[in-house]
Amino acid sequence: MSSKIPFAPPSVGGDSGDAAPASGLWIYKPWLDLLVGCGAWSAPLLLLTAYVATSRTAAWSFAFYLLALVFNYPHFMATVYRAYHSYDEFTKYRFFTVHVAVLLALAGLIAHLWYPLLPWIFTLYICWSPWHYTGQNFGILMMFTRRAGLSPTDGERHALHLSFIASYLLLLFSFHTGPSGDPLILSLNLPAPFTLPVRAMLAFFFVAASAWALFSLSRRGSWKSLLPSATLVVTQFLWFLLPALIELLGGKGVPQTRYSSGILAILHSAQYLWITSYYQGKEARAAGNSSWSFPRYLLVLVAGGIALFIPGPWIVSRVFHADFATSFLTFTALVNLHHFILDGAIWKLRDSRIASLLLNERGSGKEVAERSHNSIASAFHWLTGTSPLARAVRIATILLLLLWGGVDRLHFYWAYVSANFSSLRRAAALNPNDSSLQSHLAQAAEAAGNRDAALAALKNAAEVNPGDLSLQQAYARGLIVAGRDAEAYVFYRRLLARSPDNVDALVNYGLLAQRLGHNGEAMDGWQRAVEMDPAQTNAQLYLAQALTQQGEVQAAARHYRTYLEVVSKHPEEHFNERPAVISALINVADADAAGRKFGEAIKGYQAAAQFAAKMGDTSLQSLALAHAAEAQENAGAIADAASSFQQALRIDQSSGDALGTATDWFNYGKFLHRQKQREDLVFACLLMAEELLRTTPGEELSTAVKARLESELRLGGEAQFARARLPQLMTEALTLSISRTPAP
Repeated sequence: MSSKIPFAPPSVGGDSGDAAPASGLWIYKPWLDLLVGCGAWSAPLLLLTAYVATSRTAAWSFAFYLLALVFNYPHFMATVYRAYHSYDEFTKYRFFTVHVAVLLALAGLIAHLWYPLLPWIFTLYICWSPWHYTGQNFGILMMFTRRAGLSPTDGERHALHLSFIASYLLLLFSFHTGPSGDPLILSLNLPAPFTLPVRAMLAFFFVAASAWALFSLSRRGSWKSLLPSATLVVTQFLWFLLPALIELLGGKGVPQTRYSSGILAILHSAQYLWITSYYQGKEARAAGNSSWSFPRYLLVLVAGGIALFIPGPWIVSRVFHADFATSFLTFTALVNLHHFILDGAIWKLRDSRIASLLLNERGSGKEVAERSHNSIASAFHWLTGTSPLARAVRIATILLLLLWGGVDRLHFYWAYVSANFSSLRRAAALNPNDSSLQSHLAQAAEAAGNRDAALAALKNAAEVNPGDLSLQQAYARGLIVAGRDAEAYVFYRRLLARSPDNVDALVNYGLLAQRLGHNGEAMDGWQRAVEMDPAQTNAQLYLAQALTQQGEVQAAARHYRTYLEVVSKHPEEHFNERPAVISALINVADADAAGRKFGEAIKGYQAAAQFAAKMGDTSLQSLALAHAAEAQENAGAIADAASSFQQALRIDQSSGDALGTATDWFNYGKFLHRQKQREDLVFACLLMAEELLRTTPGEELSTAVKARLESELRLGGEAQFARARLPQLMTEALTLSISRTPAP
């Protein structure tokens, strides 16, 4: 029912509240009306949902999907049945049954062709849903007050109406506080410090205004007459204020999609079926149809609800190779929006026929629109008539739709509940054009060790939904993992042609270009990435490393510094990047040293060494100390330089890094030579470097051999004696105290 229900003509209820008592308060039976119609079962069902959903998410989602067949889908069909089941009703609401339906169908077509429209449609559906729930609760509340003979005064009606609006706005502010966690839902990203006091004021207003209105009504009626209205106020509190209170007090937000399409959708749909079945039954009997029955009516609603939601996405997906997941969400959002609009048009207590049937007021309820007699009307009458062929068509259609609904549920079970590799393949056989299913299939195939099947599924997902960039990038990453760099490079190039501002794609494209030898393209991609998003740490790091390799140390340092600034602001997000952070610190210090800013360079090296020591990375700690030693020597701090070299070499003894250790012995030997220390110590250091490099022939070994030969020439006959004393000389070198005074 719509939020427009309470706005009846003034003659229906005035300020004095002197309306005559209704002939009966209850619709069916008190317990049923309170539980279903007034939502008294909300509290236990919400608690049950919260308990079960946290432990068995997949099974619970399947249970909701099954319940949709007998609650959600039929409740939509109930509105369609009201507006379309006779040609006269169809023409009465022609603007909504034809023009609005055509506009929404056009929006659905555009959404299938242009994916960015879907989040806007879906967000509108999600934000409108609680308003629709609010309108129905309020409309039923007004109905019960008037059936009890307690026609609210203008002040009471406005207080209740505004309190319900406040509860909706409170939830809407909660939805739009902070960024959205769902790519299909757009958020205004309102700051919490702003929305918190606003939501608190709205909550207070709801409690105060609704309490005042109920107290005012209680002065003219008994507790029994007010029980349905009070129950609906409590239901509104549970549906709208409770999620906000949980978020405010517990810090745990309620996801928009789960709120609008979960247990509340079931409760709302049951409430809707409760009131529409009552109305349709009374209308049929008032029109002389004594054979009307609820089971037959519900069967029509179940079949019609299936027709609204299921055939469309399946046909569009299989025939036009559109993404089933996207198509299903599009149909869901548009059917809901059409329902919201149409529902607001057909449920109005100012309509004398509706008032006579729901409020037991004057009027027979037999008023009908003037009969139309044209070909379309004849088709309506024939299809709903009693001829054997018409009955056969109706029965066949219902059976087909029920079968289709069963197949759809089986597809859902295989895809999202069973969800193992074999069941996912069976679901894909039913409909391969489903990006969500293909993504799950890729994960299952990867877990089963079938990388070819995983990559094929990722490819299918990317092809069937080219508008979803996350799927495109998932396939591209799959190509990279499979070692198909050339294919991934071409794929990223096409992706960037469609989405040139995709920062993640630019970063990965740069990596692939670098691997394939296109260094210029790689640096251009990374440069574009950091220009669009300076906080893109990977791009900053890759660009800095590439510039370092080209010898542009100062340019590289600027990107290293930006990288370190971002990491320092969000350390928890970059916890696993600690080696990269240390390397960046060393590279920034190298740039300072190259610019002869030795004091800043030494501080940078020491910070890197301390960080490496804290995380237990001996290789990087030793590297930072060795670089610090060179800076200290250039700054004239010779004793400090010697101490740093010696500390690095002691750390090397436990690192197991032969190349790093050899480099440090070589540099320490050259340092001792420059400082005119004893030649036998220089020779021992260079000889040790040569011995460590013998297992890895190359330029480093050649350089070490050359330096050792030069030292050996300088030693002359003492070289052989120095070889014999190598362990003692190494120990002496590591404990040597050096000043500017040359050794004799």
